[in-house]
Amino acid sequence: MTAFSKDKKNFNSILIGKLIIASVLISVLSSFLAISLKHSTEYFENAFFLKAESNIIYLLILPTFGLAVIYFLRQYLFKKKANKGITEVFEATESKSKNLPLYKIPSHFINGLLTVAFGGSTGIEVSTVVATAAIGNTAQQKEKIFRKYKTELICTGITAGITILFSSPVAGILFSLEVIARKTNRVFFLTNVIALTVASALLLILNEGPLFNVIITTWHLYAIPYFILLGILAGLNSVYLTKTVLFFKSFFGKKLDGQKILFGGIILSVCLILFPQLYGDGYHALKEIFSHTNSILTPILTLIGILILKPIITSATLAAGGDGGVFAPSLFIGAFLGLFVATISNNFFQADVIPINFMVIGMAAVLSASIHAPFTALFLVCGMINNYTLFFPILLVCFVSKYISKMIFPFTVYTYSSANLK
Repeated sequence: MTAFSKDKKNFNSILIGKLIIASVLISVLSSFLAISLKHSTEYFENAFFLKAESNIIYLLILPTFGLAVIYFLRQYLFKKKANKGITEVFEATESKSKNLPLYKIPSHFINGLLTVAFGGSTGIEVSTVVATAAIGNTAQQKEKIFRKYKTELICTGITAGITILFSSPVAGILFSLEVIARKTNRVFFLTNVIALTVASALLLILNEGPLFNVIITTWHLYAIPYFILLGILAGLNSVYLTKTVLFFKSFFGKKLDGQKILFGGIILSVCLILFPQLYGDGYHALKEIFSHTNSILTPILTLIGILILKPIITSATLAAGGDGGVFAPSLFIGAFLGLFVATISNNFFQADVIPINFMVIGMAAVLSASIHAPFTALFLVCGMINNYTLFFPILLVCFVSKYISKMIFPFTVYTYSSANLK
């Protein structure tokens, strides 16, 4: 072996060692950030929602107040820069010169928490993605030899964060691969396997259970045509969500900051008064329905109203300055869409399908169509309920919904912006 070969081998060993150490540190920090944001948001959202349920005045005040607080924080604490969500991550991974500033970590943590806690109809998933991506981005700036592995280290933080939020290691790494990196290499697998391992260990240590307590025992072949129908409707609904978000952002972009807060607050308050289920990430409403699927009949008009208004209230939240994205809204819409399809099928066509199955499949279907990531949606939803009984129908419906949505509108909320920047 020549001296040059020995030097190269030593250099590679040092590089791998440093990458392993950096990945562990990124994973630990990202995991703790995600678990902290997850539980603090859940606590304050539940506390405020309980108040709002007993007194309508809170529904009139909280959304506008939350948007105003976020605005002033951005003006005076976070350099007067708006958060652009996952688009910021795409910009950082696609450009050598662009980076995610360190202030993005507290900015998205605080603003994501405030948005959902005060009734903004979105979720903390995108806030977590950007904040954890900023951790990975910061780490790669600390060592010159890490510069070429910027995307891999950004994805390391994201993998840990998504794993924590949804208790699904596979979904964490698939999201980083399908949505962010869109390519793979040995360094990606090294760093991201470390991330999911660290995050999974923390979930185990903290005894974190699945997000939803759902019991699913079987599914029937005769339900496949109804599953496919659900996939088609999920694709259509995802396009409605995407185009509504883009329209509101364009419309609100022409307004003054005060007008954005006022109009956004009014839209949120009206929608929440009509359907309190739309408050925050909506997981409280999903948990309620999942726990009483067989005993509570949700009126069809209520389901239609929720399906129509959820994209509107989500769009108003984001356009008025709230932090978040379409992750939680897609899951919420999908669950109610699945319940709607099952209810119609059983009441009018005597289909005898299982409503809870359709809710779970609907969640994955709308998410798959909204972010164009069927495998992420599949493992994420299965991880959320810690049950893989519906693996094959979910896989089928996720591909149907993604195909329908891409055929109608080839962009997502996240890729539309970056596509039009080029």
